[in-house]
Amino acid sequence: MTNPHGSWIWYELLTSDADAALDFYTQLVGWTPSKFEGAPSDYTILNAGDDGIGGVMPNPMPTGSIWLGYVGVDDVDASVAQMERLGATVHMPATTMEGVGRMAMLADPQGAMLYVMRGSSPESSNAFGRTAMGKVSWNELQTGDDAAALDFYGEVFGWQPDGAMPMPWGNYSFLRVPADELAFGAVMPREKPDQPIGWTFYFRVSDIKAAHAKVKELGGTTLSDPMEVPGGDHAFHAVDPQGASFGLVAPG
Repeated sequence: MTNPHGSWIWYELLTSDADAALDFYTQLVGWTPSKFEGAPSDYTILNAGDDGIGGVMPNPMPTGSIWLGYVGVDDVDASVAQMERLGATVHMPATTMEGVGRMAMLADPQGAMLYVMRGSSPESSNAFGRTAMGKVSWNELQTGDDAAALDFYGEVFGWQPDGAMPMPWGNYSFLRVPADELAFGAVMPREKPDQPIGWTFYFRVSDIKAAHAKVKELGGTTLSDPMEVPGGDHAFHAVDPQGASFGLVAPG
């Protein structure tokens, strides 16, 4: 893929019930599913219009249901080695999948899981789209040590601070890739010590109030009411019926 080093290029739901998850998200977000033929396991691609944004597969690990993101890098092996030196833990060593690319799964020093990948496609990934309907619009990390996380990701991916918004429990620090003028997400400290560490991905929908009601209608759980966020959008957190956390965002 031709995306710059440090760009978000793919999103993946590892779930305890792939069929039920597909039914939930296709109704909620409007994605069109298509089977990925040739995958080593049952894998369904999620499409927003003509662009694949991610995939759904049964979770082979004892981590419950979880959304994970892929960050594109220039050299997977070099990035894995650097991340390990900086305190990350490898959960899946660098592996090449024919026709897809080379990838590895790690947990950052605070425990947040993610993939690094160098895709084999000559085309750029369009899975992240700040204002594009049905795509991931925001990537948000809740962590136990936001200063350490900012240092780690800055060194590994070159992510740069893009201002911060004060909150009662710490700063909500915006981030961007050097090649992009727009922030792609943020790092924030956990509000409470018992909150899980990890990345939350916000999918863009057209109507936040309708989406809030739809989550509950489809058996999910809303964790907050829609609220205005910087830039004028409205967003909320939720959990799907299998227990994976996610966010939804819509124009104000």
